[in-house]
Amino acid sequence: FFQSSPSTYSETSIKGFLVWGSILLLLLASVLTMRLLAEERKMGTLELLLTAPVRDSEVIVGKFLGSLGILAVMLALTLYYPILLGVIPGIGFGDPDIGPIVTGYLGLFLLGCTSLAVGLFASSLTSNQIVAAVVAGGILCALWFLDMAADLLPEALGEVISYLSLYYHFPDFMRGVIDTRGIIYYLSITVLFLFLAIRSLESSRWS
Repeated sequence: FFQSSPSTYSETSIKGFLVWGSILLLLLASVLTMRLLAEERKMGTLELLLTAPVRDSEVIVGKFLGSLGILAVMLALTLYYPILLGVIPGIGFGDPDIGPIVTGYLGLFLLGCTSLAVGLFASSLTSNQIVAAVVAGGILCALWFLDMAADLLPEALGEVISYLSLYYHFPDFMRGVIDTRGIIYYLSITVLFLFLAIRSLESSRWS
């Protein structure tokens, strides 16, 4: 029969947790952000918000940080799992390498930032929360599985498309590798969609 040490079992379990956690994070972000602006538009309070003495960028960043705070708390609540697997000496079982766990959570946080920015942009486009969630989920799924489409393209173009995939950079974090390219990628996509959300809000002001 196959036997593994507690350390190997713990590391395998952590990797599985990070993979499934990243997928659930995409869905969670769509749900968290679907009402941020869509509900304001539906209830007619968006007009009041736009006439307040605040800039559009402050509205978007404020809502983004609020949702990010909720996401950070949710991630913190999952810390019991690596503790259970023995990250803290004397607690739990096994002896997993703490490096991949720390970088894995960093990867989840960065992925969460990007997902929330995409969701906020989707919420700025419509007054229907369900539509906002579907649009956000569609964009995130497209970005997540983008590297699969790259296999059907010429090698040079495929490498570029793969680099744009949300999943492409995540395995490095699971392996305990902090690649600045991955950090820059997630932050860049986050800033891009926050910018698009601001522009969408600006267009609502003048429509």
